[in-house]
Amino acid sequence: MSADTFHGWSCSGKDQPLEWREFELKKFEDSDIEMDITHCGICGSDIHTLDSGWGPTEYPCVVGHEIVGVVTKVGKNVTNIKVGDRCGVGAQCGSCLECENCKSGYENICSVRPVLTYNDRWDCGDKTFGGYATKWRGHERFAVKVPDNMSSEVAATFYCAGVTTFAPLKRANVKPGDKCGVIGIGGLGHFAVQWAKAMGAETVALSSSDRKREDAKALGCDDYVVTSDVDAMKKHASTFTHIICTSFGNDQFPWDLYFSLMKHNSYFIMVALPEEPLSGIPAVPLAFRQINLIGSFIGSPKDIQEMLDFAAETGVKPWINKYSMKDAPAAVQAMRDGKPRYRIVLEN
Repeated sequence: MSADTFHGWSCSGKDQPLEWREFELKKFEDSDIEMDITHCGICGSDIHTLDSGWGPTEYPCVVGHEIVGVVTKVGKNVTNIKVGDRCGVGAQCGSCLECENCKSGYENICSVRPVLTYNDRWDCGDKTFGGYATKWRGHERFAVKVPDNMSSEVAATFYCAGVTTFAPLKRANVKPGDKCGVIGIGGLGHFAVQWAKAMGAETVALSSSDRKREDAKALGCDDYVVTSDVDAMKKHASTFTHIICTSFGNDQFPWDLYFSLMKHNSYFIMVALPEEPLSGIPAVPLAFRQINLIGSFIGSPKDIQEMLDFAAETGVKPWINKYSMKDAPAAVQAMRDGKPRYRIVLEN
């Protein structure tokens, strides 16, 4: 393996197995850093991409966008990162840096083109590859240092699942006195519960079954509601200031049911990204309750830094299951089987 190559778990096509292969790193540029990957979380996005669920994937593809590693090389224009630093990279690795959104600190919604950490192309034309691998190389702007009091294995999943739930709750001003419902206690939801609680809100898990009740309690939930329990739902009717949806099943989504829980001028935050378009949103309760229906896409580098600082201060941390990087195919299968409680982290 040369200095400009890496090894990673590659998928060559839909329904094809992962294979350990060598690839070329992107061209090293003056604002780039390079790091040896120590850890990478497994995200639901990885599965959607491996399966071409969100559209055609450009195979071969190396997924993984919850990357943490140790910096081994920095370009001459890099000012905030040095060799030996521990850094992380999330779902985005580039943007134009010149549009109004980028200059305002919203690089994640760059109006020209957010560059995704895998299954995308750098401006130079090279493919982007993710973190089921030995090395990562890319722009310093999207590498955020890991806090000194946080281990790398714990830090990894913050860079996608963590910020995906932290950023919209922060933008929606969740605070003491609010009441926040979390739909789905899983990889995203277990973060959302902890963020809402740490922000001071009364926090309630909303689930289709009773099987995660004890986990929700351990995560900090004040209550746990099985949505088919009519009496429990009536008890909470018109009381939520915020609901964050982290899980969206294949069946018809019960918008009316959740909207009935919401106060006027409340916030329904959608961070789940189903493969099919949203449908069946009832206009009348949306209008009559003046519900703010909010979409959110990952988070900016500034969001990631604020999130890491907040987590280090408040003690928010993921529940992780750790696998060796060599066992990535088995870890991906465990993810497909719904086994994680609640994030899987690969370790080199």
